[in-house]
Amino acid sequence: MCGRYSASKSPAKLVEEFGAADQTEGKARDADYNVAPTKNVVTVVQRHPRDAEGNVLTDEPTERTLRLMRWGLVPFWAKDPSVGNRMINTRAETATEKPAFRTALAKRRCLVPADGWYEWRRNGKVKEPFFMTGPDSSSLAFAGIWESWRDKKDPDASPLITFSIITTAATGRLTEIHDRMPLLVPRRDWAAWLDPDTGDVSELLAPTPELVDSLELRPVSDQVNSVRNNGPGLIEPAAAPAPDLDQSLFDVT
Repeated sequence: MCGRYSASKSPAKLVEEFGAADQTEGKARDADYNVAPTKNVVTVVQRHPRDAEGNVLTDEPTERTLRLMRWGLVPFWAKDPSVGNRMINTRAETATEKPAFRTALAKRRCLVPADGWYEWRRNGKVKEPFFMTGPDSSSLAFAGIWESWRDKKDPDASPLITFSIITTAATGRLTEIHDRMPLLVPRRDWAAWLDPDTGDVSELLAPTPELVDSLELRPVSDQVNSVRNNGPGLIEPAAAPAPDLDQSLFDVT
């Protein structure tokens, strides 16, 4: 699963990297090293423009933009937005079947830019945090779906825009840490994933082993366990444990 990740790049940098226009209206924070569910974060979408009445102009070229969305999908038919707290992730294996996800998967997909994500490996009674990140400074792009929800009790309120990260079975070395991982979209598939005129993306729901194999699996400090902690220190390699004194007697230098 994916329940925490790091997103430190400013919208200006993401504009350049993803070829998108910034529509976050200056409300995005530049860096968040401990993104947790219910936070508002930057995503990438591609849509046809609309006219003054809100009608979709399907004859016009699509526009790729950065948008702020809240993490935790709230389906348009939900009676209460709190349902989003249980829908931070969407399983790729069932996304095309479940009513909560299938329409969004067909019509409303997004990319979620990230430096990397955190996962915890169980070692007996202890959970060891790891940070999975790419080999260079390029962002990882998580596959996501999004929804627009309106409060029927307050029709004048602005719509709530939310998203969910699609997850899949872990592959390669990631299986040593956890059995699930976010679905990573390679750069070559960004356009296909975002294309609002493509309803069937089943071929893109499988993990890409070559991308997974390039990841660094970095042990990090357990400071990340608390959502109250933030800052670049969270993604730094954890300090190496002190050597076993008896074993060190046999070490040869």
